[in-house]
Amino acid sequence: MTQPLALPMEPATWNRGRVGMACLIFGESTFFSVFVVAYLFYIGKSASGPQPSDVLEFPVFATVCLLSSSATAGLAVKALTQSNTVRAGLALALTVGLGAGFLGATANEWFGLIYGHGLTIGTNLFGTTFYSLVGFHAAHVGLGLLMLTLVLGGVLGGKVGAGDSERVEMVTWYWHFVDAVWIVVLTTVYVVGV
Repeated sequence: MTQPLALPMEPATWNRGRVGMACLIFGESTFFSVFVVAYLFYIGKSASGPQPSDVLEFPVFATVCLLSSSATAGLAVKALTQSNTVRAGLALALTVGLGAGFLGATANEWFGLIYGHGLTIGTNLFGTTFYSLVGFHAAHVGLGLLMLTLVLGGVLGGKVGAGDSERVEMVTWYWHFVDAVWIVVLTTVYVVGV
């Protein structure tokens, strides 16, 4: 008689935390969809003011920062699961730094658009939809950074450890969602919209 194969680890259960985060991500996805559709609908309909092709440059640095931060967030969870709080802290610090780099690059872009090109949220339809979509995303990055910074503080202070790895993973789900949304925003604004 043969023995059944043992699974190397138990599959994750869908507890309240996972279901709650999945529902939050789904709800936020539908909300972002409205902004994306509005942006696409109003492309080229501004009669005055700068147009996307006149003022937008592909945000290479910001994109590299944000997409790289998903990898470091994943490394942080893995390290925490393995009770390696030093490596988890380093990975979280790098994630926070990369996220801050993204926000800094976004702020620099906006400064140039406002003061260099006169594009504000009230200039034309492009300005309204651009700042709404990109700003809404930047606000989500800021919220994610706040959560990750709190987790980092907990790890550094010895209050967050291996037993909290599932909760930390839920925070990184949100962060991965924000990164995935950036790919949609990037494609919509800087590829399709120019």
